[in-house]
Amino acid sequence: MEIKIGIQNVARELVLNSDLGADEVQAKVTEALTSGSPLVLEDPKGTTTVVPAASIGYVETGKETKRKVGFTPLPLA
Repeated sequence: MEIKIGIQNVARELVLNSDLGADEVQAKVTEALTSGSPLVLEDPKGTTTVVPAASIGYVETGKETKRKVGFTPLPLA
């Protein structure tokens, strides 16, 4: 799933992929905002991203888009 995080006073958004579902991401964001602890997310490759809760402007989650890879048979002439 693709996660976009807008950070206050930063022009670019942070985009990362995660194996978490939308409900799990929402729970982690809610927990970070209510407790003031940093939002910690890990991508499938093991990279950890830490965002201070006070700096979070918004979090957007989207459906994971599978890349279509395939071959089209060529017409025989």
